[in-house]
Amino acid sequence: MSEIKVNFDYCDQLVEKFERAVEHPTPSKKKDPIYYTGVDLGTACVVVVVLDENFEPVAGAYKYASVVRDGMVVDYVGAIHIVREMKEKLEEALGVDELIYAAAAIPPGTENVDGGAVANVVRGAGFEVSNVLDEPTAANQVLKIKDGAVVDIGGGTTGISIFENGEVVYIGDQPTGGTHFSLVLAGAYKMPFEDAELYKRDKKNHREIFPVMGPVIDKCATIIRKEIEGYNVQSICLVGGTSCLTGIEKALEKRLGIPVYKPANPMFVTPLGIALSCKQEEMY
Repeated sequence: MSEIKVNFDYCDQLVEKFERAVEHPTPSKKKDPIYYTGVDLGTACVVVVVLDENFEPVAGAYKYASVVRDGMVVDYVGAIHIVREMKEKLEEALGVDELIYAAAAIPPGTENVDGGAVANVVRGAGFEVSNVLDEPTAANQVLKIKDGAVVDIGGGTTGISIFENGEVVYIGDQPTGGTHFSLVLAGAYKMPFEDAELYKRDKKNHREIFPVMGPVIDKCATIIRKEIEGYNVQSICLVGGTSCLTGIEKALEKRLGIPVYKPANPMFVTPLGIALSCKQEEMY
């Protein structure tokens, strides 16, 4: 069995467990349970993941929101409110007084621009921030790819981390993502942006809208090609909500000439990786 298949088996199982935990939280029977939390402030969706001491998903929540744009927090107060509300609901579901520690993630290369804002949102929601890392590297906590590139196509940006022997050797980020897909769709279908977002998320529409998405897929391919230039990247793994577009991996593979893979549900890979990176002490 290939390494990529083994990695995806673990990834897909973890995502399935998280999806079940969102619907049916599993409180610990221990007196003083240990929980690890990950907060993903996405351009289109905010996700909070809670893992137990064995790093298994026990609760979670997500909400579509527009508090981040192109990887930057644009509604600071709104972001805090959403995360705090999720935190309180998850604490109630798990029967604990407080979820204390949380990790967060940012687009690659933005730590000096917006990393502090993301950490402050998480802190403002009531968490002690235990880790802040870039999104594709967080995703690889789940994928566990030793050699290759992880490409996180989110709502506002496309982030890339290149791995050699399990170590990050390069990270990059460019402002093209799901928002740009929706803008193209809104223009082609002459519909409001918000309607285009909803239309794009519905998988039953993917085959119909895919030809319209061609120019943005071309742009993503150009970004990836430029970012991996000079590195011996033999395969690429896609994560992020925009990667849910049916067939995008095959289209990128054709354009790049490199095998491109994606898990069954790439949307929750990065949030799970963020939670796996959480520590039981305040670091930031």
